[in-house]
Amino acid sequence: MVVKIYVRERQKVKSGVKSPKFRVIAVTGTQGNGERIHIEATHFRKKELEMIAKDTNSEIVFLDTFEKDE
Repeated sequence: MVVKIYVRERQKVKSGVKSPKFRVIAVTGTQGNGERIHIEATHFRKKELEMIAKDTNSEIVFLDTFEKDE
């Protein structure tokens, strides 16, 4: 089973601010040897997510953002 990391853009990040822009929503699956990925932080930069996915052979799934009325 492929490990998938589901993320979405944070809603309260202003443009031009250098704070992490993405929030991890869920992680599914286990790696081939039965190990699981444990994530400590909740806010990540895109580059950080890409590095984690590469090192763990995971797939990043970017979720669509919705307006408040949807």
